[in-house]
Amino acid sequence: MAQPTNASDVDHTAASDRPASHSRTASNGHNHSRNRDYAPLNPSHLRNSQRPPPTPAADMSQAGDGTSMSRFSDYFDSKASSSRSTDENRPLLERADEGDKAGGADDDYKTTKSNIHNAPGNYGSFSEPHSPTVESPGESPLAMGGIYPGDVDHAPDDDDNAHSFLGDTVADGLMGGKTRMSTTKWLAKRHGVKSTKWMFVDYYVPMFKWIPQYSWRFLWGDLVAALTMASFYIPMSLSYASNLGHIPPINGLYSFVFNPLIYAFLGTCPQMVVGPEAAGSLLTGNVVVDSITKGFAKEKESFYHAQIAGVVTGVAGAILLLAGFARLGFLDNVLSRPFLRGFISAIGFVILVDQLIPEMGLSSVVRGNSNVQHGSSIQKAVFIFTHLSQAHKLTCIVSFSSFAIILITRTLKKKLQPRFPKVAYLPDRFAVVTIYTLLSWKLDWESQGVSILGDVKSDDGRIFQAHFPFDFSHMKHLESALSTSFLISLLGFFESSVAAKSLGVGPADGIQNIPLSANRELVALGTANILGGVFMSLPAFGGYGRSKVNASTGGKTPMSSVFLSLITVLCILFLLPAFEYIPKGVLSAMISIVAWSLIEEAPEDLLFFYRIRGWTELFLASLVFLATVLYSLPLGITCGIGFSLLRVIKHATRPRIQILGRVPGTEQFESAEADPERLEMIEGCLIVKIPEPLTFANTGDLRSRLRRLEDYGTTAAHPALPRVRKEDHNKNIIFDVHGVTALDGAGAQVFMEICQSYRDKGVRVFFCRVPKRTSQVWRLFESSGMVEICGGERHFVGSVVEALRLAETEDVQDFFERHPLGQGTYSSSSAA
Repeated sequence: MAQPTNASDVDHTAASDRPASHSRTASNGHNHSRNRDYAPLNPSHLRNSQRPPPTPAADMSQAGDGTSMSRFSDYFDSKASSSRSTDENRPLLERADEGDKAGGADDDYKTTKSNIHNAPGNYGSFSEPHSPTVESPGESPLAMGGIYPGDVDHAPDDDDNAHSFLGDTVADGLMGGKTRMSTTKWLAKRHGVKSTKWMFVDYYVPMFKWIPQYSWRFLWGDLVAALTMASFYIPMSLSYASNLGHIPPINGLYSFVFNPLIYAFLGTCPQMVVGPEAAGSLLTGNVVVDSITKGFAKEKESFYHAQIAGVVTGVAGAILLLAGFARLGFLDNVLSRPFLRGFISAIGFVILVDQLIPEMGLSSVVRGNSNVQHGSSIQKAVFIFTHLSQAHKLTCIVSFSSFAIILITRTLKKKLQPRFPKVAYLPDRFAVVTIYTLLSWKLDWESQGVSILGDVKSDDGRIFQAHFPFDFSHMKHLESALSTSFLISLLGFFESSVAAKSLGVGPADGIQNIPLSANRELVALGTANILGGVFMSLPAFGGYGRSKVNASTGGKTPMSSVFLSLITVLCILFLLPAFEYIPKGVLSAMISIVAWSLIEEAPEDLLFFYRIRGWTELFLASLVFLATVLYSLPLGITCGIGFSLLRVIKHATRPRIQILGRVPGTEQFESAEADPERLEMIEGCLIVKIPEPLTFANTGDLRSRLRRLEDYGTTAAHPALPRVRKEDHNKNIIFDVHGVTALDGAGAQVFMEICQSYRDKGVRVFFCRVPKRTSQVWRLFESSGMVEICGGERHFVGSVVEALRLAETEDVQDFFERHPLGQGTYSSSSAA
């Protein structure tokens, strides 16, 4: 029967024409059992089927003892008339470069260019589809974009890492015209943008973009939203300051004066409202308590406590601001959802237990017991249980009744809001605070033993006092403030990011063209908290619940935050005396409602992780919760962040290489570990796919994982297992590096050493789907000597199939070099 003359025809007929037993037969004619070969044991004869077509010039199908020599006679007799032309045998990189030099607009160039990444064969789920570029006649390839580093028309000498690291704005500002024109300026010039400087001002200071868009139709909604939020959160800020932050209540109000105003000018989410939160206030209060415990401050020095809180807030703001300048907006992804769920639930539990003491009127009893005051939540719970008889009855009635009323009204509003949206406007918490304040004033509850808020003014009666938070006199507080401020900034930024992503860029009929940016959010929140630290306020961030209230009550622009700041200023100037008779139990009940909301979300997440058998996630959430509740917040924080960072580092440093096998009857290659029985392994070849960039972090373990593939055909096998994969199957190593989109110097050095070790052992190394010549990856391949070590550019081809053909050709060439014709006969074992 005539041999097929087309390589692709051979591929598609090989699997169907050959018997199943033949697919498990090695080239020497001997069968291998499943127990002796490596898994998966479906050796493919793709390389055998890719031989050059025969010629009728000579017939050497039988030699010597009758052993078949058709594979090698086909190659020898057709050596001068191979089915692949000389041009086709040259590396695709070389041909693509010639097309590049010939001109970027002709069809031949575009076809050759696409073939680099669209070589014969479909790589199944392990490759990305590549669509050919369609251009209008006469249109430049760069008509839709600028000249990017590593692009076709971009010479290597023009590459400027400063722009990629610092950004176009900073790099252009620092370096002026000494470097190449940035992509941003190139596009601006091409499309007629007149003032690039004002463009950057609009982007980095969003107030210049939304203020010109503001109109009277937004005014009523923004004002109503601000009044609604003020009725909810002004009493809440008083409670955060006095009960959680251990600072004067007026300093809690300052958090709603400066922070929302600054965020309205610099923030990128129009509907987000910035203010103090329970977690940040509690952590700030821990620093204040720690300073009192160490003797740095006294129990009654409220102004000094406010200064300590200002240090914590200022340091948190400075951390955020520096992170924004360093473009570290991706850090909100470091903290995992299980850690946050466990930590937030633990904070809710801690707050609930802490607030039971003032709600039951036990503050005077616990004041003399330092072990309980500064102890864990379990110690406080035991203390409360053993001192129930000393609870103040009227305080308990006021506290628990206000808690029940707020909880019931909140639940009713949630149920009624889908049918009656305007029910969200009802200021239930403001009404509860007002009613109980009037009752406290009329019935003189203070004389009956109910603790009230008292004078809200500062110690000396002055308001808006400023104090520089980074004063040298506060250096002694930095030891505890620095770590706490870092956590506050991280948690606050994460919560703000969640709120911003949920709200988006605002409603369709609101402010437009202000894109969300994590880096600009860092700058806005950092600036706001630094100013808040100057006025000794609590740390303030964007809250999801508060922002949803703003959006649901009509707030569509940042002007609602401006109105909230103005309303808070009016309250500080004219309504402070009205706050004097607020019962502390009512404020504690409002905080308990917030703590309850932090806990009630936990069961849904825990059930989800249990349903998907996410034992690692459940362990992390439980670890953080128990460490926080049983011991302290710092321990829970340390355990959670440490465990999360270990998981991140493990994920980043673990190379995800795959051994590829052929889908029978096709030229598709997939991971052999996913379905080992279905795929065919290529005889004499180890095909390795590297689906990720290579850096110093993930190349350290690359050598050992490659060794596991060589020994076992999988990375999942334990190294204690004896070698099950035959060494003959590793004579040719083919690296599919389509996923290696980036490479650093350390990664290139390790990879070069791996290739050198293969070559020293006589193993051929091939690369397919390498990035183009102008890329950083290819330049490092050349400069590190990897190209030369592997055998030159001819070993860098466009697909796995081409690498297999080239490997087979070199196998045949090596055979005839070792066994020239005319020197005896050949046995089947020698031919193999």
